[in-house]
Amino acid sequence: MPTFRLEQAILKSNPVAVIAGIDEAGRGPWAGPVVAAAAILNHETLPQHLSRELNDSKKLSAIVRERLYEALLGGPGVALGVGQASVAEIDDVNILQATYLAMARALGNLNQSVDVALVDGNRAPPLPCAVQTVIKGDSLSLSIAAASIAAKVTRDRLMAALAAKHPGYGWETNMGYGTAEHHAALKRLGVTQHHRRSYAPIRALLSGA
Repeated sequence: MPTFRLEQAILKSNPVAVIAGIDEAGRGPWAGPVVAAAAILNHETLPQHLSRELNDSKKLSAIVRERLYEALLGGPGVALGVGQASVAEIDDVNILQATYLAMARALGNLNQSVDVALVDGNRAPPLPCAVQTVIKGDSLSLSIAAASIAAKVTRDRLMAALAAKHPGYGWETNMGYGTAEHHAALKRLGVTQHHRRSYAPIRALLSGA
């Protein structure tokens, strides 16, 4: 389970450092934006039940993710910022660079300066603060775990809204990932403006392959 050990190690050398955990959701799907979130948690005021329950969003059910996200929003000892990069940006600059854009926007939407960003993964985005990458960070750091939940819930809600406007692709359940249902719908209904044309399966469909 994630803990505050990484955050406390930073605070040991800089007791006044503001630390944000950053994670993303939606790098792999064929459709929809990529979303990132940044979370600042105060370990002294964060409710104990949240400290016990926060975890990698992929290890939580949708119901639990929604409940924890609502508890984080405006909760004591919590600041959240969310950002996204559009399908057009993904196609224009590639998914990695678009993810970096979403992370920078999430950090900017915190509305407070950050000294150190703990970023899930092994690649450091260009951010206006010190960056420490953490492999499997959403299973190690409570700040990153909170960010992973915020990013996942936000993106799932966006995809559910898009599903209502574009029925048939199953986005309300597959969230834009390349499932058999999604692939069959693409062949039947065609490519929408929300599909990532730079992704090989979408390119192949557009080219008639």
